[in-house]
Formats: sequence, structure tokens, C-alpha cells
Amino acid sequence: MPDLASLRERLPLPAEYAWLSKEPGPKMLLEALSLFGTLEGPGAKDNPTIMAWAAELALSKTYSHDSIPWCGLFMAIVAKRAGKQPVDSSLWALSWADFGKLAPVPMLGDVLTFKRNGGGHVALYVGEDFGAYHCLGGNQSDKVCITRIAKSRLYRARRPDYQAQPDNVRKVMLASSGKLSTNEA
Repeated sequence: MPDLASLRERLPLPAEYAWLSKEPGPKMLLEALSLFGTLEGPGAKDNPTIMAWAAELALSKTYSHDSIPWCGLFMAIVAKRAGKQPVDSSLWALSWADFGKLAPVPMLGDVLTFKRNGGGHVALYVGEDFGAYHCLGGNQSDKVCITRIAKSRLYRARRPDYQAQPDNVRKVMLASSGKLSTNEA
């Protein structure tokens, strides 16, 4: 059992996503990758790292336990650290549907919002296959990881406002491997 102060898997990116470690941007993607493997605290215990994100964002009064869905919190800390303004009501996943500008075709580093039974989910685009987006996000299987989410669940894709869009923002086609997520809560 890992120490609560270090609830982070010390694993590299999965082999099929190792290429991400060589990407020069976008900044939000790089910030998200730096948090890869962060785990939710077990049971009633909280991961101090996740709770520190709430404090850094001045959300400690609203966000009090890491068993509360934290995909929006994760996106807010990534946006803030990348120099982007988080959306109002950033803890609500579907609030991220108003971030940046509309992205008619999702590309690397875009913010994707999804609908699911009981709410929504927000994560970053790292690629896609025929039927799913491959998304880097928080609160996916209680950790920061990459998961596949059905394209049919996409609510909205948004691109950060860039002063100069990074050259590597592009559509990324990947193999259809891995389980398809049906509920990220």
C-alpha cells in the first residue's frame, strides 16, 4: 500500500502512448502528463495532492474529499498551470463545454466534454480510433490516466485560446486497443 503522500503510480505511459512524452505541447497536455498516475485516496482517505489542487484553485470550501468527482478539478489545475483561465463552475464537467473556442474537429490537447448517465466528464484529446476518443483525464478509474470513450458520447470539443497554436496540434489516429469506458465517475 503506497504512502498517502505519494499516491502516484511510478509507471511510464503505456507503450501505445509513449510517443506523448516527446510532444512539445500544447501546454495543457504537458501539464496533464506531468500528473499522470495520480491516484484517488482509498476509502475515506484523501490524496493530499488532489486536495492541494483544490487549495491552489481556492476551491477548498467547495471541494472537500477526493471521492467527489474530480475530472473538472483536474482540468482546472491543468488549465491554471498552463496559463489558461479555468471556466466558472470548473468542478462541473460540462461547464468545460464553454472553455476556449469551438473545435469542429478534435485535435491533440483539445478539451472534450462527454455526457454520461448522472452527469458529464471532461478530459483532453490525445487521439482517436474509429469509434472512440483516447482521453487523458482525472477521475478515470480513480486516477489520472488515458482511457477510451465512445465518440457517440461527445458533447463538445473545445480548443484553448492560443496566441500561437502549437504546430503539433493535429488529429491523431490510434489503434482500437483497450477497454471502452462507460462511466468515469
